[in-house]
Amino acid sequence: MSSKIQLGLRQNWKQFTLLIIINAFVGGMIGLERSILPELAREEFGIVAKSALLSFIVVFGFTKAIANYFAGALANTVGRRKLLIYGWLFAIPVPIILIFAESWTWVVASNVLLGISQGLTWSSTVVMKIDLVGEKNRGLAMGLNEFAGYLAVALVALLTGFIASEYGLRPYPFYIGIAISTLGLAGSIFLIRDTRGFVLTEKKTSTIKPLDKVFLDTSLRHPNLSSITQAGLVNNLNDGMVWGLLPLLLSNHGYGLKEIGMIVSIYPAVWGLGQLFTGRLADRINKKTLLFWGMFAQGLALLLLIPAFELTHYVLISVVLGIGTAVVYPTFLAAIADETRPEQRAESLGIFRLWRDSGYAFGAILSGILADTFGLSTAIAAIGGLTILSSLVVQLRMIPGQKKGRS
Repeated sequence: MSSKIQLGLRQNWKQFTLLIIINAFVGGMIGLERSILPELAREEFGIVAKSALLSFIVVFGFTKAIANYFAGALANTVGRRKLLIYGWLFAIPVPIILIFAESWTWVVASNVLLGISQGLTWSSTVVMKIDLVGEKNRGLAMGLNEFAGYLAVALVALLTGFIASEYGLRPYPFYIGIAISTLGLAGSIFLIRDTRGFVLTEKKTSTIKPLDKVFLDTSLRHPNLSSITQAGLVNNLNDGMVWGLLPLLLSNHGYGLKEIGMIVSIYPAVWGLGQLFTGRLADRINKKTLLFWGMFAQGLALLLLIPAFELTHYVLISVVLGIGTAVVYPTFLAAIADETRPEQRAESLGIFRLWRDSGYAFGAILSGILADTFGLSTAIAAIGGLTILSSLVVQLRMIPGQKKGRS
C-alpha cells in the first residue's frame, strides 16, 4: 500500500480539502461561546467575580490540553480518523447542555466535553494534514488548517453575537452548534480516510535524529522544541485572557452585544485570514524570526488595550493582535514537525499542544485572580508583559535553523 502513496499537497488535495472543511466545523464550536458566554454568566447566572466567570475557560483549557496529549500518544495505534470521530461524539451534547443549563455548573461541565472534543478533533486534523503534505509545504498546510479553524471561530462568534442581540442569549445562538457538530461527525465518518500509511512512506527517507525522551525534549531539553513550546503556552495564555476579559472590558466601556461581537470576532478573523499568507512564510523565512516578531506584536497589542477607549482603537488593536497570532500559529506546528522524525511527530505535536492549550487555563486563572484583586488593567498589563518576555526567550534560546528550521 505504501508504494502507492505520494506525499504532497497537490497529490492529496481532495482529502486535504475535506480536512480543512472538517476543521472549520471544529473551529465553529469554539466560536459558539466566544461572544456570549461571559454575558450569559453575568446576566442569567449572576456571576460577577472574574475568577469564577473564567472557570469555563480553565476547565476547557485543561481538558483540551490533556486530550491533545492522548491524541498525539494514540495517533499511531488507534488511528487519526478514529480519534477524529471520537472527538465529534464528545461535541454533540455541548450545545444541548448550553441551551438547557440551569446553573453555571452545567456550563462548566459542557466545557469539559468541548475541551475533550477540541483536543481530539483539532489534533487529528493537524497531524493528518502534515502526514499528507510531507516536508515541502508544512507551513502552507498549517496556515490553511488554522485559517479554516479560526476564520470559523470569528464567523460563528459574529453570528452568535448578532443572534443573541436580536433574539436573546438562549436558545437560538446554540442551534448553530447542533448543526455544526452533526455535520462534523457525519463528514468524519463518511469522507475522511486515515493517514498512517503516509507516515511509513516519509519515515523511509527521513534523516532527522530521533528524540531520546519525547516528552522531556519537547517540554524542556531541546532548545528549539522547548522554546516553541513555551511560546505556544504563552500565546494561548493571552488568548484565554482575551477570551474571558475583553468582552467584559468592552461592556464596562458601554459597548453592547453587537459591538462586542464585532470586536471580538475581528481578532480571530485576522488570525484566520492572515494564516493564508503567514503559513507560506513559515516555509520560506527562518521560523525563529517569525516566532519572535509574532509574540512581540501580541504583547504590544495587549498593552495598548489599557489606554484604549474608542471603537476604532479596539478594532486596530484586534487587527494587530490577530496579525501577531497569525504569524506564530502555523509556524509553531511546522517548526515542531521539522524538528521530529515522522514516527515521533504526532507524539511531539501532542505534547506541544498539551502545554500550548493548558495556556488557556493558566491565562484564565492568572488573569481572573489579577482582575479580581487589582482590576482589569493590571491583569491585561501583566499578560501583555509576559507575552513580550516569551518573545525574548525565543530570541535568546532558539538556535537559528536552516531552510527547514532544523538545529
